Amino acid sequence: MREGRVIAFDLGDRRIGVAVSDPLRVLASGRDTIERDGESYPWKALLAAVAREEAVAIVVGDPLNADGSPGERSAMARAFADEIGRRSGLPVDLEDERYTSEEAERRLAEAGRPARGRPRGDVDRAAATLILQGWLDDRTAGRGRA
Repeated sequence: MREGRVIAFDLGDRRIGVAVSDPLRVLASGRDTIERDGESYPWKALLAAVAREEAVAIVVGDPLNADGSPGERSAMARAFADEIGRRSGLPVDLEDERYTSEEAERRLAEAGRPARGRPRGDVDRAAATLILQGWLDDRTAGRGRA
């Protein structure tokens, strides 16, 4: 995989959280949330985010079951990963996203951003950031492919 920014997506029924790495792939930062209707993906907006961030690779959160096995939601994420890879022409990797939403909620609350009054999309963006940071950390530790 060539050097440059990596973009990550946390897929939800109503929103898709977006995070991006720095060019050296050390730190993940939350970017946007992209609204969706739950039935289809907003491909134009997703590909625009990939282009805007000048991403050279994509990471998609894989919602594995608690025991680590793939389930229905994982199959949907894998199909999305295949399709965005085909549409973008970029390499796509999956990253285990078990418990990232709960962790994102906890961290936001600790940072003084309780659920009440918090803008929609904060959790999705924070979860995407956790997914990407986990992927980056795995590669730094030599556990990943890139």
